[in-house]
Amino acid sequence: MRDLPTGTITLLFTDIEGSTHLLQQLGAHYAELLTECRDLLRAAFHTYHGHEVDTQGDAIFTAFARASDALSAAVAAQRKLALH
Repeated sequence: MRDLPTGTITLLFTDIEGSTHLLQQLGAHYAELLTECRDLLRAAFHTYHGHEVDTQGDAIFTAFARASDALSAAVAAQRKLALH
């Protein structure tokens, strides 16, 4: 069983906007981009104690015990992606 937070939690769902269009434009390179994106997101979420619940396509679903951690993780992820 995964060590997911209990009680009142905050859920964070990520999605790559325009991913279908990106896939059409990038072709085989899209898989590499998706892996890099997921690695950046997961690192940010892990830093703020996020627990990955599921992935589907390009989306990541993560649970946090504290809303402030989810917010900090989301901001950190956006910053990492902007710098990448």
